[in-house]
Amino acid sequence: MREEPCGTPPTRSPLQAIARHMDSASSILVITGAGMSADSGLPTYRGVGGLYNDGPTEEGIPVEVALSGPMFRSRPEVTWKNLLTIEKACRGATFHSGHQILAEWEQRFERLWILTQNVDGFHSEAGSSNVIEIHGNLKRIQCTRCDFRETVRDYTHLASLPRCDGCDSLLRPQVVLFEEALPLPELERLDRELQRGFDMVFSIGTTSVFPYISQPLWMAKARGMPTIEINPDRTEVSEMVDYRIEAGAAETLQRLHDCLESSPGSS
Repeated sequence: MREEPCGTPPTRSPLQAIARHMDSASSILVITGAGMSADSGLPTYRGVGGLYNDGPTEEGIPVEVALSGPMFRSRPEVTWKNLLTIEKACRGATFHSGHQILAEWEQRFERLWILTQNVDGFHSEAGSSNVIEIHGNLKRIQCTRCDFRETVRDYTHLASLPRCDGCDSLLRPQVVLFEEALPLPELERLDRELQRGFDMVFSIGTTSVFPYISQPLWMAKARGMPTIEINPDRTEVSEMVDYRIEAGAAETLQRLHDCLESSPGSS
């Protein structure tokens, strides 16, 4: 069902109802997936943080194998070849108005956190500070041996199998490859914020197939807190959320922002 623009219809729209909840909320968690970056021109592919395709790689192996920790350790050239393909497909893209709205909301509410599966770094680039990058960030490069770290705009300066200038060990992006553990600092940050609780939880552009992505919604539901999904497709949590908006991220966030600005409780 497509939701009508914010306005003053006889019956309050779902967007207006969500805005009213937001008026009384002090803490909000926003969970984002590949659909959040679709409006930036990135494909809603699977893979590392949702940036690959559904078919096999040029090597004839599944993307989950090519982009896995074991493959990187045994045949790093295969993993890097596919990482370079991913980065090239994303090159030149940037954050959109929806990312900017979330950054504005961080200033508006007492406590707003973003839990993202995306590895594009757009939330931080748009101005958000409270971001948990649970799958890492493609633009952050690290050495597999020494303490070398670098933030890059793109991979144009990297060789097909890049090595550290200091110790000649392999470099890799700070992303979670398949069969690798999630980063402990991000997990601890997420657990700490979940323990504090949130007044509302949004799910935007994610299929919510991973337990650590759907769990915050279930926790909010158990506490009687409003849960909202923004996604044109049905997902693992579509049946349980309180409000479901079947539309894209940027469009819906703009309309919701307009509702929030015009709501009676707006300052």
